[in-house]
Amino acid sequence: MDPFMIAVLLIVLGAICLIYEAFSPGAFLVIPGTVLVILGLIGAVYPDIMVSWWSPVIAVVIAVPVTLLTIKAYQKLAVPEPPTTTVTDSLVGRQGVVTVPTELGSMKGKVRVDSDIWSATSDEPIEAGAEVIVEHSEGVHVHVRRV
Repeated sequence: MDPFMIAVLLIVLGAICLIYEAFSPGAFLVIPGTVLVILGLIGAVYPDIMVSWWSPVIAVVIAVPVTLLTIKAYQKLAVPEPPTTTVTDSLVGRQGVVTVPTELGSMKGKVRVDSDIWSATSDEPIEAGAEVIVEHSEGVHVHVRRV
């Protein structure tokens, strides 16, 4: 195959990788795509390089900084955040809705506070659908009263 055609093929394959990465970020195709495009452009200007031992050396020289820059760019775009957790003490005073009726002396009751469901107890039976306030918590259980 003609070295110039190899260079054009590399440019096309690299462009396909970059376009795919643009529509599906996070696939890390920006690295091989960039390497292929640059290597193809160099090969289009100097076609003899495409069939020499310089081709893989140039690819590695391009890949290392492109990889480092890509990793840094993704770190800037998606800054890692600590996972969100709910501490039971932070539930005190918050309102919720009973999903499973509470019974005296039993932890069979369930209460939804925001998007979380907690086992609940109360000083009086509370039917499902009733709005409640969390008075205190013990581990994964909350003690509630009617609003």
